[in-house]
Amino acid sequence: MIHDACSRILSERNLREGRGSPSDPERFLDQDFQRLKQSCLKQRLRFTDNLFPPEMKSIGLGSLTREDLQRVVWRRPHELVSNPVYIVEGTSRFDLIQGVLGNCWFLASVGALTFQKDIMALVIQDKQTFSVDYAGIFHFRFWRFGSWVDVVIDDKLPTIDNHLIFVQSRQMNEFWPALLEKAYAKVCGSYADMDAGNISDALMDFTGGPHMSIKLSEASEKLWDVIRRAGQSQSLMGCGTSGGSSGVMQNKVLANGLVEKHAYTVTGVTEVVCRGRPVKLVRIFNPWGHGEWNRDWSDRSPLWELVRPEDQKYNVVLDNGEFWMSMEDFCKNFSDLDICCTDVNVLIGSASSSWKTEVHKGQWLIGTTAGGCSNNIESFSKNPQFRVTLKETVEDPIEAKCPNLLVSLVQKSDKRNRHLATNFHIGFNIYQVPPNLKDQQDKFPSSFFKINPIGKSKSFLNAREVMEFFRLKAGDYLIVPSTFNPNEASSFILNVYSKTETIIQDSSGYGMTRKKMISRDSDETFQLFLQYADKFGEIDAERLQKLLNENLYPGRTRNTGGFSLDLCRSLVALMDLSVTGSLSEFECLRLWKRAVLLKDIFYDMDVSETGSLSLNELRNALQVTGFVLSDSMLNLMALRYRDSSGEISLENFVMLILRMDCMAKTFKRLAAGGTDVELGENEWMHLTMYS
Repeated sequence: MIHDACSRILSERNLREGRGSPSDPERFLDQDFQRLKQSCLKQRLRFTDNLFPPEMKSIGLGSLTREDLQRVVWRRPHELVSNPVYIVEGTSRFDLIQGVLGNCWFLASVGALTFQKDIMALVIQDKQTFSVDYAGIFHFRFWRFGSWVDVVIDDKLPTIDNHLIFVQSRQMNEFWPALLEKAYAKVCGSYADMDAGNISDALMDFTGGPHMSIKLSEASEKLWDVIRRAGQSQSLMGCGTSGGSSGVMQNKVLANGLVEKHAYTVTGVTEVVCRGRPVKLVRIFNPWGHGEWNRDWSDRSPLWELVRPEDQKYNVVLDNGEFWMSMEDFCKNFSDLDICCTDVNVLIGSASSSWKTEVHKGQWLIGTTAGGCSNNIESFSKNPQFRVTLKETVEDPIEAKCPNLLVSLVQKSDKRNRHLATNFHIGFNIYQVPPNLKDQQDKFPSSFFKINPIGKSKSFLNAREVMEFFRLKAGDYLIVPSTFNPNEASSFILNVYSKTETIIQDSSGYGMTRKKMISRDSDETFQLFLQYADKFGEIDAERLQKLLNENLYPGRTRNTGGFSLDLCRSLVALMDLSVTGSLSEFECLRLWKRAVLLKDIFYDMDVSETGSLSLNELRNALQVTGFVLSDSMLNLMALRYRDSSGEISLENFVMLILRMDCMAKTFKRLAAGGTDVELGENEWMHLTMYS
């Protein structure tokens, strides 16, 4: 739990400081490639990855039969061939031979990646070798939900009878495809977790850029211009056919040569002249490396005999899985087109605009920030809210009607394994903030959302990402991302690309603030103290447990086990000013008065009279005690202190408030009016282990 919290803090810091870039990626699972490699070289060992071990669990269930799983042997490349090479004479889409996994979506994306040499080199780290400083360790880089990550693997590959069972290269001694697939399998959780998927997922993970998905049955006349621009820029394009069963390897091959429910790569666009008339053509690649379209403009189509001589160069008659087809046939026979690029201008047709990018991470948590869509305004207002201020800028008159804002919402499941992840229907609304509310700092209440949004995602989609372009004038706006239904929990990334100078803030704030203090203690005799104190005039955790459970619930039905011994040990540590392991009369008085005050607040806020607080009631109770928590902090408190039903008991409420009060005061004293604290290791351990 501490490690996860630390990872979140570091990730947030990295995001604010610009870390997680292609040149300065985060370490996936906190593995440092250079440190691990140097350690192996120093010890003359070959790396074995204990976080993605060469074992059955890394393959996963479903991709192989139980009998075949028992036959798997993990081998390094030099155990399979005498002269393993990472890359043989450059990378190409024709290098790939799909294995037993139904991951054509991934391989189609790799095929697209091979066209963009700069991006390809970033992802596969093409200077790696099996000769110089070889230690059996490799690394790859992917964009994962807001940050580039460096993924470390060993080079042990699963084989049966000395043959690779997953992707391999046509060159028997070339291993970049198999190692790339293994790194992505590690990111997904296992090889089996790569079975079946959407090509857009891998396209985004290879570029980190904005992504556009187009339903070809609804494509406008501008589609050709979009594809042509993408084909001339650093963009990756993929497409898919409909029908069939998702992820099934033996998908039906239709009479026209296309495969049902199959992912393909778009590898080129061109225009030829046939019988004096221009014809728009799209080139498609089947990641199987064979199986092609056999109708008009296919390899052996007689139409090629009718084009100009200079257009004959486009016709390559090879059964290599790549073929041409007309734009009309493309839209009729394929269902979707996905474009992922590094330049927003590719998607909108602008040539001169410079776009700025802001990335914000957030969470929808059941009971606090998972408010659902605006069909229910009361719950909708609980969603995370982001203030956007667009500044007035001088703009090229030619682009005066072009979009100046792109909003992208990406959902991220917290599940480690891809197949366990659940995608919800997600979307967002954009509201204009009127001048009289311009200075509002806190979240906007439900009454604000009675106005209509000035922009929104076209629909709530069960997809990893939804995105829309907008043309907005200078001013203040509020973006509210949400799931369609309330109480659907997930993390998300909000990416905002803007042409104008833009300021974006999380309206829910960060951390917590105190608006008033709990009432001060008076110096009076504590009547209960002598009944429970030991002969030395002190109360330890066991005596405190008895005191609280026997005296804090008069006239109330207690539906919990009361204060546990462990909880009372924590309370003693919080209030033990003299650090003796027990409470003096003064220390016990301070605790008792706070506990009584918090008990009264607790029952006043328990409007449902259940004897516990819902997370909404908790937020109200916190405000009464003087704490105003950001969404992120409230989410953490809910995760830490709620019970299995999602409610907060009196005991946990008392512990929560006292701990927050103690830690806030501790920080204030150590920071001495500043905003940062520096602690040595011993100081940090002392503070965290007894507080």
